[in-house]
Amino acid sequence: MSNRTAEIQRVLAQEDPEFRSWVEEHHQCEDRLSELTAKNQVSADEEIEEKTLKKRKLHLKDQMAARIRTYESSNAVA
Repeated sequence: MSNRTAEIQRVLAQEDPEFRSWVEEHHQCEDRLSELTAKNQVSADEEIEEKTLKKRKLHLKDQMAARIRTYESSNAVA
């Protein structure tokens, strides 16, 4: 992640409640995925949960990236 992108992400996390909730949920997904991958064996339900979490995490990342692009384009210097 570039410094500019990281800075925009910090600004949006402070100013945009929806973006902040996406960041928080993304971190929660990462934490739960870490728990699941640390296990020696996972149940069938946990495998489904893992796949669902990965999809959700990717979706959140896509939403955040789109919001960052929108922010960049609306705040671009001419």
